[in-house]
Amino acid sequence: MSLPPPNGPKKINLRRPDVMEAVQAQVLSHYRSELIDRIRAKGHVLSADGLLTVKLAKEFGFCYGVERAIDLAYAARKVFLDQPIYILGEIIHNPEVNDQIRAMGIKFLSGKEKNADIEDLKKDDVVIVPAFGAETSTMNTLEAKGCRFVDTTCGDVMSVWKRVRQYANDSVTSIIHGKSWHEETKATSSRAMANGSGHYLVVFTLAETDYVCNHIVNGGDKHEFLEKFKGAYSNGFDPDVHLKAVGVANQTTMLRGETEEVQRRLKAAIEKKYGASEADKHFRFFDTICGATQDRQNALETLLMEPLDLLLVIGGYNSSNTSHLAEMGEARLPTYFIKNATKLVSEHLIVHYDQHRHEEVETKNWLPPGKLTVGVTAGASCPNNLIEDVIRRLFELRGVAVQELLAN
Repeated sequence: MSLPPPNGPKKINLRRPDVMEAVQAQVLSHYRSELIDRIRAKGHVLSADGLLTVKLAKEFGFCYGVERAIDLAYAARKVFLDQPIYILGEIIHNPEVNDQIRAMGIKFLSGKEKNADIEDLKKDDVVIVPAFGAETSTMNTLEAKGCRFVDTTCGDVMSVWKRVRQYANDSVTSIIHGKSWHEETKATSSRAMANGSGHYLVVFTLAETDYVCNHIVNGGDKHEFLEKFKGAYSNGFDPDVHLKAVGVANQTTMLRGETEEVQRRLKAAIEKKYGASEADKHFRFFDTICGATQDRQNALETLLMEPLDLLLVIGGYNSSNTSHLAEMGEARLPTYFIKNATKLVSEHLIVHYDQHRHEEVETKNWLPPGKLTVGVTAGASCPNNLIEDVIRRLFELRGVAVQELLAN
């Protein structure tokens, strides 16, 4: 592993009033929506009587962390106007936003459309760290090269890092509820080993959690365990040794209720194994769900209590917080997960993402005739202009011009 230079990373501070004021107009021109502002002012409802009513969740779209990351990327381009700028990966999980970053000449260092390799970077090159953060090995490599960083890592993510570092220092294994392949979870996992001796295990489902719980209580086949969780644990992890003291953390965009259930089941297993009086020596938990993620989940839960015929969830298909909003909707009513308005092909055809098949699918006759009430929400990485496009398209399919509704 490459060691960081003795003086640490060269972080660039772009959050200066002169810089940020200069980029605000550009950011707003790309992502703001006057229509969404006006719908908010009208109680989050827009209706064409007898045809269509759209109800917008009270909380949706860009969160503060996403806005900050985008602002900093735009500011980097403004300050380093004629200098190459690189970004470690998608700044957030929204294809339109990432396309905009590419259009600004910022070069991607990973992904299907990467334009450069980390090996090619040199001293003083400017590298943007996405909102999800980055693995310690990657950061150490870039620091050793002498790169300069525009760090857009979300504060909620860094709070999780602090927690898993503490677990490692106390010889407590981090059990991370999340997706082992997700950038944020990879970054968090690397911090769980920050002191050189820490360990982690990533669980994604409650079924995986139950498997871990059974091993805590009853032991089991170590080889089978390691095969089952291949790619989701630290080097040298031994379930017979490293599950004796565990601390729960999570990817910040998971469903709170599911994370709480992971925590409850693990705590019950520890109590069964060691007794309730000894549980504190073997189990720790800290709530690391992002506030914005929870706000959007709560707002959708409230919206789902109202009479709705169907729900549209807008956002990038690889966005974790958006996918959980779609899961919530799917459990209650017809729900369509779309990335933009072009997926509303006609009132007879919609193209949407199937999370079980991991691909786009077509559904015919998705928009029934007659009076309809449609719920709309969007993930924390979805800009308001894309939400506007979807709402305009909905009314267009009913033959209604949105501007006429707003004039009333």
